[in-house]
Amino acid sequence: MDQDSERARFVDRHWDKLVQRVQNVMAITDELESAGMLQPEPHCKIRAAETNQEKMRELKEVLNSGGDEVKSAFYCILEKREPSLLRDLQISSVIDEYKKRICSEYQFVTEYNSLPGEHVLLSERFTQPLILQKHRDRIEREEEIRSSGERFQQVLGSRSSGGSLHLNSLFDPDEDGISPRSVILQGNSGYGKSFTVQKIMMDWASGDLYKERFDIVFHLKCKEINRIPGEKSLVEILSCSCSLTSHEISQILQQSPEKVLVVIDGFDELKLPQDINNDTSAHTDLLQKARPVDTLCALLRRRILLKSFLLVSSRSTATDTLSKLLNGPQRFSEIVGFSEKGVEEYFQKFFQNEERFREAYTYVKANETLITACSIPVVCWIICTTIQERFKDGADKTSGLETTSIYVDFVCTLLEHHCQGLSQSVPTLLRSLGQLAERGMREQQVLLDEKSVIETISDPTGNPFLCKFLFKRRIHQETMFSFMHLSFQEFFTALYYVLLDEEKKKKKKRRRDEEESLRKLLMDSKPHFEDVVKFAFGLLNKDVRSTLEEHGLLIRPEIQDHLKEWILEKVKDGFLDLGGEFILHCLYELHEEDFVKEVMGSWKRIDLDKYFLSRADVCALLYCCQCCQRIEGISLFLTSEDLSMILPELHKFKKANVSIKDPSDSDLIELINALTRGQTLSSQRVQEKRNLQSRQDISLLSINKEPSSICIEFDLFDHPDMESFSLTFPLSSINIDWTRLYQIIHQRDFNAFLSVLHSFSNLEKMEMRVDSLTEEFSVQILQMSQKCPSLTELKVKARLLQKDAIEILKSSNTRPGCVMTFNGRTIRDGDCDHRVEILLNDQGFSMTQTPWVDINVTALRRRLEKLKSASLPGAVDGNKDTKQL
Repeated sequence: MDQDSERARFVDRHWDKLVQRVQNVMAITDELESAGMLQPEPHCKIRAAETNQEKMRELKEVLNSGGDEVKSAFYCILEKREPSLLRDLQISSVIDEYKKRICSEYQFVTEYNSLPGEHVLLSERFTQPLILQKHRDRIEREEEIRSSGERFQQVLGSRSSGGSLHLNSLFDPDEDGISPRSVILQGNSGYGKSFTVQKIMMDWASGDLYKERFDIVFHLKCKEINRIPGEKSLVEILSCSCSLTSHEISQILQQSPEKVLVVIDGFDELKLPQDINNDTSAHTDLLQKARPVDTLCALLRRRILLKSFLLVSSRSTATDTLSKLLNGPQRFSEIVGFSEKGVEEYFQKFFQNEERFREAYTYVKANETLITACSIPVVCWIICTTIQERFKDGADKTSGLETTSIYVDFVCTLLEHHCQGLSQSVPTLLRSLGQLAERGMREQQVLLDEKSVIETISDPTGNPFLCKFLFKRRIHQETMFSFMHLSFQEFFTALYYVLLDEEKKKKKKRRRDEEESLRKLLMDSKPHFEDVVKFAFGLLNKDVRSTLEEHGLLIRPEIQDHLKEWILEKVKDGFLDLGGEFILHCLYELHEEDFVKEVMGSWKRIDLDKYFLSRADVCALLYCCQCCQRIEGISLFLTSEDLSMILPELHKFKKANVSIKDPSDSDLIELINALTRGQTLSSQRVQEKRNLQSRQDISLLSINKEPSSICIEFDLFDHPDMESFSLTFPLSSINIDWTRLYQIIHQRDFNAFLSVLHSFSNLEKMEMRVDSLTEEFSVQILQMSQKCPSLTELKVKARLLQKDAIEILKSSNTRPGCVMTFNGRTIRDGDCDHRVEILLNDQGFSMTQTPWVDINVTALRRRLEKLKSASLPGAVDGNKDTKQL
């Protein structure tokens, strides 16, 4: 493109601004006329216009008709007549081009596992994290580290009760009306600091953020500054980080320095000199050259670009150093990760498929440890990526989602991308972290004092796995460290127990001490060490061991034998003081099918009925069941939602007791159908946990399978006529319309119930418990027995046998081959009850009765009064009379 064309494009691009800002319109018009580029008639029309804006609009017609040559001439006259305006527009043009390049570059995200040329859109990944603007005290920090699941979200919610700090309000004035010149954006490794910075750059360049506040935003990455050789001025450093030349940057900085924002990302990664706090250099010039780190520190100290604004991201381990460098009003803010709503939004953006999103999010949300770890954006990405791979492969989505596996992936991610320049080897680093974590677990401490940390970790401030806190303590400050969350402290403790230390292999005493510590841990089985043991089993997982070996980490071979022997002893002895679900989770984390079979085969009865199982518990149980063909027995509580998950495996249990919360008819019907098809089940007990706010008719369902028959028993809740009934069918043919039966039960109509039994052509035995056997009931029961040719045994237990009903039974004839028994009580006189048993068979009617052993209280009082009245006045001995009676 020639010079005339470039100038013409410039005029076209900035015409709207030229219309508003050109002052010497007529002087420019006169020069164009003198050069022969403007005719008298349009010149007169321009002069006749009242305002400069109207004159410029008339001039536009002349420029458009004259083409590039006339527009180029206009540009040259403008450069002479209004140089400051043209310079502003030139800078604006440069910034516009810079914004376009930012949008082009920053709209994509290259993920940790991206192949060459692969990328995803920033909009498909970025989710606004929770940003707090206040420091928390020691108690608040400890509460955040220890809490998990719903409690963790409640704690985060209480911290952000005033609202999360949004990106567009980072530089807003505080309650005193003071705007910060510098903002510290603190966050732990993997919490999305760089991601947030990329979002800020993208939104500014798109015009969605800081449009009026900042004309230019520069992005400096400390990791890249470390690699800049020689000495550089600030202008040169800024030029290295973007597409602008040093000359263009100088013009921009001189034009409006108060509208400049410099974003410095990853201050903790900056290689600072040891004497950084003693610097006395007079570095005040934009063009003055020095070591890049010194130039950057001069910017932080506000010795250069005094009027500019700074946004600096850093890990907590370097925040105190950063704060000492910064001059002027500053604001502290901290990314604390995703809220519960943020995690859900991230999953939704990641999967972009409602069905897959719901399936993945529902599973993870049910796992307390995983959903808590999902507040860390990188962990959220790891979990979503793992599930996505399972969806693509058509594999079980929970495979590879063992908690230990996810934590190992997170640790490896930090090792590969956040641990450059560490002085220690990876094995030494992780063993040191394990030793620190183990000491804290023994002392039940999550906030670790600075002295013990420094004694164990050579460079805690550069360690991406640790967090650093400053607390006020009277007139001083106190420095404490912690792991990102208690679960990470538990993970590193487990790692400490199972890692092989090559340097200490020859030190047998040290190894014996570590083995003794592990044995003591397993013997004590303290509740706060439960998750440590789970992680230890997870670290024995074959795939996990392979991942660790890639980083030079080996598992001690004897550890696997110790842990397996321990869990087998626990199961065989039945001494499950930590709970059956704990054992299941250990097996799930291990994910070794042969060993799971061995443990489940040794487990006589799996007791999981202390409380309703969580979804994570059900998943662990489901995995263990899938590894086996036959299991002895189980007792568990389930929600109706979890029933469908475990149902396909329940038939494997020889004996089972299942409690279901608020089951629907379809749940129970599906359960019956599945269990009656089972090959190994001998007894099944399904108990309904009723919600008091909703009426349920069936409170207990029991299924007992014999070699040739199956008996199904129903206990009814608040039924006006029946308390319970049981039905026995031949195992070879069960053809029951369970839906119809349930409808009748809900109708609470005894006549309808007996009539529906007529359709059960293969019913062999029936037993029912009623409140009172009346004449009408007797007739109906006898009719029902006649219409069921397969019925061989009928038992009726009643609280009361009415006399009219007994008379009906006396005069009846039973069907040959059917034996009917009636048990209950009947009033024979006014003093006491009698127990009555009636037997009806093809031999006829027989009845036996015996006095009821409990004496009626009313009758007792009546007999005492008779004794008193028969005695002489004053001679009654209450104790004696009672004894005689």
